[in-house]
Parts: sequence; structure tokens; C-alpha cells
Amino acid sequence: MRIVVIAIGRLKQGPERELADRYRERFDDIGRKLGFRGLEIHEIPESRARDVAARMADEAAAISALIPDKSSIIALDERGETIDSAAFARHLGRWRDESVPTAVFLIGGADGLSPELRRKVKISVAFGKATWPHQMVRVMLLEQIYRAATILSGHPYHRA
Repeated sequence: MRIVVIAIGRLKQGPERELADRYRERFDDIGRKLGFRGLEIHEIPESRARDVAARMADEAAAISALIPDKSSIIALDERGETIDSAAFARHLGRWRDESVPTAVFLIGGADGLSPELRRKVKISVAFGKATWPHQMVRVMLLEQIYRAATILSGHPYHRA
């Protein structure tokens, strides 16, 4: 199974980019052994349309063009379900075991994801009730994907 992250906005050079790259590399090392065929990240520029509806439509079209057929689509959304790392890992493991070809994680722009895209989503996930900058959400998502791989490999995910 491939894992694809589609995000509105770019990570500039700096600590967020370095941390994102570190988790991506860590996942690549362990993911291949677990049947994952890679982790792709697609960055889409923010729409410059003047009104919210037009921005959301522009971004939805760009996102939709990158979603492969038969994908499980996961939205990062402040209104989503808050799940722990073990549950996150179970979702990824189940989709892999069911031969889902691609799990696609969506990180919308400042206006969020369009209602049309949200209707296609299999699950919406929130990283708590706080509002997070998109750059941090991407880093946290990549960390959770890496952590899911460690959980699926049988490694304890924390030392509580």
C-alpha cells in the first residue's frame, strides 16, 4: 500500500521541514518491511481566489487530481475524530491487509476542505481540539505514520 499526503501550502526550509524529512525517512526504512510501498508528499499552492468558495473549489480540484482511484481518503480536520496512535496504526494495518492500494491523507488550506471532498473521506482525524498551523499538522501526521509503522512492527510505541 502506498501512503500519500496531499497538503495545501509548502513547508519552507527550517525546523519543520527537517523534522518532516526525518519522520519520512524513518518511515521509509521500516515501512518497506511491513508492505508499504512508499510515502509521497504533494504540496499544492494556496489558491489566490478572492472569495472562500472559489478558493475551496480551486484547492479541491487540485487535490482531487492527485487522488488515485480506490484510495482510502483520510482528512485532517479539527472536527474529526481524536484517535490514539494504536487506533491510527490499526487503520493503516487493516487497509494494508485489505489490499487498499493507497491511503491518502488530506491537509486542507486555511479555509478547510470543500464539502465535496469531505463527502469522499473515509475517516476524519483531529490532533486534539486545539487549532494547529498546517506545517505542524504535517509534521504530526508524518510522526504518526512513522509511529504506526513501529507499532505494526511490534515495537512499543511509548514507554509509559
